[in-house]
Amino acid sequence: MKDNIQPLIQHSPPDPGNVSIPALKVLSEITTSLSTDSNIEQLLGRFLSTMIRLAGAQAGAVRVITDDRTHLRLIGSVGLPAELVEHEAMVSVDCGVCGKAAREITASSWTNVAYCRKHANAEYFSAGCATVVAVPLMHKNKVMGVYNLFLDKDQTVPEDIRLLFHSISEHLGIALENARLTRENMRISLMNERQMLANQIHDSLAQTLAYAKMRLTVLSDAMRHEDYPKANRYLGDVEEAVDLAYADLRDLITQYRDRINPRGLVPAIQELAKNFRKKASADVDFLNLVQDVELSPDEEIQVFHIIQESLYNIAKHARARHVVITFDLENGQYIVNVADDGVGVQKKHDESSTMGKSFGLTIMRERAARLGGKLSVESRPAGGTVIRLVFPQRSSHS
Repeated sequence: MKDNIQPLIQHSPPDPGNVSIPALKVLSEITTSLSTDSNIEQLLGRFLSTMIRLAGAQAGAVRVITDDRTHLRLIGSVGLPAELVEHEAMVSVDCGVCGKAAREITASSWTNVAYCRKHANAEYFSAGCATVVAVPLMHKNKVMGVYNLFLDKDQTVPEDIRLLFHSISEHLGIALENARLTRENMRISLMNERQMLANQIHDSLAQTLAYAKMRLTVLSDAMRHEDYPKANRYLGDVEEAVDLAYADLRDLITQYRDRINPRGLVPAIQELAKNFRKKASADVDFLNLVQDVELSPDEEIQVFHIIQESLYNIAKHARARHVVITFDLENGQYIVNVADDGVGVQKKHDESSTMGKSFGLTIMRERAARLGGKLSVESRPAGGTVIRLVFPQRSSHS
């Protein structure tokens, strides 16, 4: 069987002078699609027909490797029997010519289809298919997926098509790797946001309910001993705790319903300021001193939530009449200030106890740490408080 497997692609880069005009058009179309299509699996399926046409095949399939790199998952097919598609929905990474292409990182032509006839579909590989071509989609010598092309004759692929397959393999392999990294980053961001939410619930709602539970215990004891003055006092404490828990819950729901503006951070801050004016009946000025804000989506989310939390706590505790939000960039450091003319921090040494709950400092500082920066809360000489976030600017290349 080894003698029937012929490499289609060498690992030397293709010579542009040997690539035909139609081949260049295909590469141009792929490059354009990579920059505009968000669904990589749909993109791979769309180019399957192009691969079939280029190879002179009558059918084809495209597979991507699973995250654990043990199987190949079928994401698109053309011209294959329904029972074969169902049977081949998930195959081992060691299966046949596909597995050989994945292991050896080379496109192969397999004219001995006895393995496929035995393990996949005897009727199709006995009468309708004489050659199977596997084109791996590679990124840094690692297979990310594979195109299978089924030919009804024992034939070889022309030189210019071999060169084109090499370029297609590299382009789409990079796209698959980028899609994998995007999914991974989304999972990490989701997990981090859930952890932030859990911390915020613990620091506000859970602690308030724990206090209410303790007061219910002493309330029950007072009722049992018919100590009604104490019982009334404890009942008032429970009612106050329930009211506070309800208010905290409403604040949390409101915060996590607010979504960052898809146009970016600056419009999102403008919307926050506008909404704050209505809810808090206070003047809010937003001064953006950065001409071109270049932040990743995760960085934008962290900054947005820090400013949002600052405004909510100013509304709840500061009794401010005027708030100023500034966004600046100095010496490679982004600087965000949220300043108010409210009551301020009364005791600097007691900041952790007096401000820990009202300003959600733990959560805000965790977000600042994710930005690689620092968060501080300071009293203003003229009265009020400044919440300052400082974090480094990351280069476009990074």
